[in-house]
Amino acid sequence: MNARAPQKAPLIALKDVRLMDGMNPLFDGVDLALDKGVRACLVGKNGAGKSTLMRLMAGLIDADSGERVVMQGLRYAYVLQEPEPVGETVLDWLVSNGAEHYMAEAELFAFGLAPDTKCASLSGGEKRRAALAKAFAEEPDLIFLDEPTNHLDIFAIETLEDQLRQFKGAALIVSHDRTFLERVTQRCYWLYDRKIMRLDSGYTNFEAWSDKIVEEQAESLRRLEKAIERETKTFYSSITARRTRNEGRAARLNAMRADAAERVKNLGKTMEMSIDSGSTSGKLVAELKHVSKGFGDKVLLSDFSTRIIRGDRLAIVGPNGAGKSTLVKLLIGQIEADAGEIKLGTALEVAYLDQGRDTLKGDETLWDALANSGSDQIMVQGNPRHVAAYAKDFLFRDNQLRQPVKSLSGGERNRLQLARSLAKATNLLVLDEPTNDLDMDTLDLLEDMLSDYDGTLILVSHDRDFVDRLATSTLALNGKGRAVETPGGWQDFLRQNPDFFEELSHKAPTVKAVKAAPKPVAAPVKAPAKKLSYKDQKRLEDLNAFMPKWQAEIKNTEAALSDPNLYARDPKKFDALMTALDKLRTDLENGEMEWLELEEKREALNR
Repeated sequence: MNARAPQKAPLIALKDVRLMDGMNPLFDGVDLALDKGVRACLVGKNGAGKSTLMRLMAGLIDADSGERVVMQGLRYAYVLQEPEPVGETVLDWLVSNGAEHYMAEAELFAFGLAPDTKCASLSGGEKRRAALAKAFAEEPDLIFLDEPTNHLDIFAIETLEDQLRQFKGAALIVSHDRTFLERVTQRCYWLYDRKIMRLDSGYTNFEAWSDKIVEEQAESLRRLEKAIERETKTFYSSITARRTRNEGRAARLNAMRADAAERVKNLGKTMEMSIDSGSTSGKLVAELKHVSKGFGDKVLLSDFSTRIIRGDRLAIVGPNGAGKSTLVKLLIGQIEADAGEIKLGTALEVAYLDQGRDTLKGDETLWDALANSGSDQIMVQGNPRHVAAYAKDFLFRDNQLRQPVKSLSGGERNRLQLARSLAKATNLLVLDEPTNDLDMDTLDLLEDMLSDYDGTLILVSHDRDFVDRLATSTLALNGKGRAVETPGGWQDFLRQNPDFFEELSHKAPTVKAVKAAPKPVAAPVKAPAKKLSYKDQKRLEDLNAFMPKWQAEIKNTEAALSDPNLYARDPKKFDALMTALDKLRTDLENGEMEWLELEEKREALNR
């Protein structure tokens, strides 16, 4: 009889994991396993515990109960929501955990950063790109990505998509970016009702699948409530129950009520956002004629003209540093142009949610951030509301009201800024990267609210799906002074201007990186390549060295397993050898495929 092939063990697994958040359960019997080569997303509402679960999987925190099983020798990389590179240069930071210099330089080049860039001078987007480059340069078996697209422009996101598709390890991703998840994921884990549900498909199918589950649970709850209604009526109308105090029936009824109450509680609370467009502005909101603006040698706008009419929904897109936020400030009169004329409309009531959340003071409490006067009342669209009640609309708990703003997560700070911006009536709403750190449900609510908004919307966003759903016109900046505006969203713009971002696409690094990148890594600009890149050549040499070693280790392991008495004598050693043999065979198979691809590439270049 043929022996059954051993089942491949996951890289890492959680089994029946439980974790408390104070007196409340955060996870209740979570099971989750990550397999080799699988790119999975972890989806759930803000506050459900996605980042906590990821930290638990990485071993950074411990569960209250349950088991964490990790493959021996597992190497993983973790990209935090808010990474903080340390060291003199980004190259120093990238190699600090053992990455090879050639890999670090190649990944920095891919993400558009010069190796000698000072860590202290990095912007938010550059910190994110450096952290991603570090993760890939370390060549881990598993990579954890917590909101990796925050602060990245569209082109850096496309680079990340390419890197992930080429990555041979596993990945667990927490992200709100639908387009990004649809392009890179192969599996979905849904953190819902304190447990994990699994979909063996990419995010493209997630929403239909999760909606069906929610509908089924809602129907189950309706049936339970009807059963409680019937049982209650029967219980109190029963003469026997009144006379003999039927404890069994009473206990069953109480259990049904408790079950229903727990189900309602676990449905979770959603944000309650609304917006008041206030008084009507003039028909003309803003007009720019032949405007130019720059800083030093950097030209952001050159001889640019546009007109925004009441009710427009304008999306502003482009690479980081192209001048998107600068253009917003020109449009609302916060800064002056170097040349040209800017005319603002009449009766404008502006609400501006800035990308850096600069209007939030880290040391003030959440209460004070909402009620600037220090009172317990806040005027919301002309009506007084208690601060605590209004904060609950944006999912803040009572015990958070006296906490400093700096203790809030990125998603909580974003919700706080939204609460402040939406409290007053506004006929011109300006949102600069509003989707950062928001969960899918909150994004849907924000989209619905903005769809019904009858004022004027100016939107700066890297979220392609968000722009496509909301924008009636898209204005693109290329960072060299050129700007083009077309009707529709992001996809509409690309169809009408396929070459506008050619130099900035994910297939080529940024201008800064081309100038600063090391010569062995950079591809020639004019002449076609005649040999492998430095990175590919080094990898080919490594494979030539690794493959004979893998073959020898496979032979030795098979010899050890040929002992007919090994399993009876030492079953743990037998299992360990089987796991090691499986990994060695997989490594050899993947290595041989990669070697063939590189050899074919080398031969094609030498023709």
